[in-house]
Amino acid sequence: MRKIILLFFSCCFAVTAYSQIAPSGSSTSNNVDINYNRPKEYEIAEITVTGIQFLDPNSMISVSGLKVGDRITVPGDDISSAIRKIWALSLVGDVDIKATKIEGDKIWLNIHLTERARLAKFSFRGIRKGESDALTDKIKLIKGKIVTDALIKNTQLAVRKYFVDKGFMNTVVKVNQVRDTSLPGNSVTLIFNVDKKRKVKIHEIEFDGNSIFSDAKLHKKLKKTKEKKIYHIFTPSKYIASQYEEDKEKLANFYSANGYRDFRIISDTVFAHNSKTINIHMKIEEGKKYYYRNIYWEGNYLYSNEQLASILKIKKGDVYNIEDLEKRLRFNPTGEDITSLYMDYGYLFFDIRPEEISVVNDSVDVLLHINEGEQATINKVTLAGNTQTSDYVVLRELRTIPGQKFSRRNILRTQQELGALQFFDPQKINPNIQPNPSDGTVDIEWQVEEKPSDQIQLSGGWGGAVGFVGTVGLTFNNFSSRKVFDRQAWRPVPKGDGQRLSLQVQANGKSFQNYSISFSEPWFGGKKPNTLSFSVSHSINSNNFGKTLQNYYARLGTSDGSYRALQITSFTVGLAKRLKVPDDFFSLSTSLSYLIYNNINQYSQTYYGTNFPSGVSHNVTLNATLSRSSISDFQYPRSGSSISLSATFTPPWTTLGVSSESSRLVEYHKWMFDSQWNISLIGKLVLHTRAHMGFIGRYRSDVGYTPFERFVLGGSGMVGMQGGGFLLGRDIIPLRGYDEQKVGPLNSSGNATGGIVYNKYVTELRYPVTTSQTATIYMLGFMEAGNNWGSYKEFNPFNLRRTVGVGARIFMPAFGLIGIDFGQGLDPIPGISNNGLKTFIFSIGQQIR
Repeated sequence: MRKIILLFFSCCFAVTAYSQIAPSGSSTSNNVDINYNRPKEYEIAEITVTGIQFLDPNSMISVSGLKVGDRITVPGDDISSAIRKIWALSLVGDVDIKATKIEGDKIWLNIHLTERARLAKFSFRGIRKGESDALTDKIKLIKGKIVTDALIKNTQLAVRKYFVDKGFMNTVVKVNQVRDTSLPGNSVTLIFNVDKKRKVKIHEIEFDGNSIFSDAKLHKKLKKTKEKKIYHIFTPSKYIASQYEEDKEKLANFYSANGYRDFRIISDTVFAHNSKTINIHMKIEEGKKYYYRNIYWEGNYLYSNEQLASILKIKKGDVYNIEDLEKRLRFNPTGEDITSLYMDYGYLFFDIRPEEISVVNDSVDVLLHINEGEQATINKVTLAGNTQTSDYVVLRELRTIPGQKFSRRNILRTQQELGALQFFDPQKINPNIQPNPSDGTVDIEWQVEEKPSDQIQLSGGWGGAVGFVGTVGLTFNNFSSRKVFDRQAWRPVPKGDGQRLSLQVQANGKSFQNYSISFSEPWFGGKKPNTLSFSVSHSINSNNFGKTLQNYYARLGTSDGSYRALQITSFTVGLAKRLKVPDDFFSLSTSLSYLIYNNINQYSQTYYGTNFPSGVSHNVTLNATLSRSSISDFQYPRSGSSISLSATFTPPWTTLGVSSESSRLVEYHKWMFDSQWNISLIGKLVLHTRAHMGFIGRYRSDVGYTPFERFVLGGSGMVGMQGGGFLLGRDIIPLRGYDEQKVGPLNSSGNATGGIVYNKYVTELRYPVTTSQTATIYMLGFMEAGNNWGSYKEFNPFNLRRTVGVGARIFMPAFGLIGIDFGQGLDPIPGISNNGLKTFIFSIGQQIR
């Protein structure tokens, strides 16, 4: 028996030795004589490499670990080890080491390698081109790469995961290798055959172990994992593993927020219901509800326990909520947290760490460890990313000044101020804070990303009998007058100094024309944020409509065929100043305007229904506006408010003894109030509310109210057509759901004569589709109400015309804001066409009111 066992092991050893090294051909022809039963030691005389095209022979020899002059045992572990080392590179498909010659104790070796195929190209079958392009970017296969089993398997898994993450759980991916003869050497083409199958939806989600919260309540907390129900229109029921994992975490956070610190998911199972749907079974353990008992403070010297407790606002008996505790300790969006309290006074190195020191029954004692650290002083402030805007334009807006103590409040305010410039993407304004604990200083690098700020307005519409009406406008929001004479700066116009230049032309031919130009310098003098502005405009509104409309008005008896027109030329200069009290969100602006009205052949009486006499009239006004704005992102504000009170006065000519009729001097005083609030509700959903009102007064009761600058309400709020002409000398207020300028006092022809007092209230729910740098798009639902009265005796702030509807806003830097609304007026206006209602409203430009 012993001899049989020894013989068996000898045979096995001989077979193993042969796999390690083989003679080249027969031993006789090459004088290679290897006794596989008696290993012998040899000195390597030479090593050659064959069979390769792209690999380096010397590198392969080096990898094998064999060197000329080494003494090896044949058969033995040296050859086996060399084979394993080369094979581990995954560069070859086969390794064979042979002895080509043996003389005495010297041996000549040849390493024969079979290279793996290299990738020539790859393609996808069974999917759309867009999916193919997305996968190409994702898997990053490179031409010429060695095709290994691991590469094929990993790519196959990546392709499948891509579709599984999109809800195609049963995706099957098969790979075919096709030899490519178009390239030299061993090259292959990989073809990925993808069968996505149907999307897998969730039939049922079952909870086991919940007694505190109902199944319905828990279903709501799974935001992206929903059962297949008819009422789940906006929340797809497809199963995506990554979203399911996120929802499980949200479920745990929900329990934790309600005091259930011991909550855990014991198990969850995903299993097939049928070929199209799956079921999810989740077994949970709720645990018991915990409450705060005692909260202790340690390490605080600057503030007392009572002061810190007043900021923390957690009392004994409150529900134990770890997430809420963290928010009260650090970086609460409202700024009401312990960390902000310290960081607003320079304690950048401040740290606070909560620790549960005792849990008794359902009560938890918490110790808050505080390390106040030293106050940090701002050392260097630098900029990055402002490729167009000049450094000094950005630096003058910063609240982080070298030499001052670090303040988190100033960091947030600077972000807001830079966003308000509208030169940078608000989402990309990032303060890179670099603390230097060794010397108690901090460096701040403000990283910004320029966004297109110039706007081109190209719009037009068919105005019925008056024909096509076109508008062309250019607004340069970051203009630089300083670089006007620098040829290299004209790309296409000089930019970078934060000035604003606007040019606009609107016309339909001879009946209506409007030309305007305005310029503003936000830092007049260069030392303080005082805005100086100039504007000039000229408008013509005439009855030169063409024969069709002229004949129409002749039949109505409102025109005798003679030329009538209203021409208005205006000049305005203004100065605005930021205030420091009550806070630095306030600003005060004043402007002086001079308007020249030329009423030719009773145009205002014929088309506006007013009795203002023909001839040239003059309007000299002084305006003062006190406003406060804390809104930083004007494209899609999520928070902040804006309030404005404006008063416009002309000199009281009649009181001063100047006859207004003989001198053609317009007199009135006008008051405007505008306000808006933005409140972030849930996620990206924002509540936007506005209130507006305006009043026109007179200095003497025996002098009528001015026929100009009155309010007209309704429609889109753009300068619109009325009775074949365009309204000039009017304050046009939009009111969705109603026809243009049909809300308020009308003449016998149904045209607006203009009111002297109006009210308007707006409520909107907004949700963004995208807020990227190239476009901001959001959807909205609205309710608004307003009215317009021709006398104060009729004024009733509760008698409003209401409307509801939905809409969308699209903001593109090059074209500005475009609005589309569908509204339904709830209070028809009897006696006029279509009861004064208008469902579809299209608007262009940012509307204050």
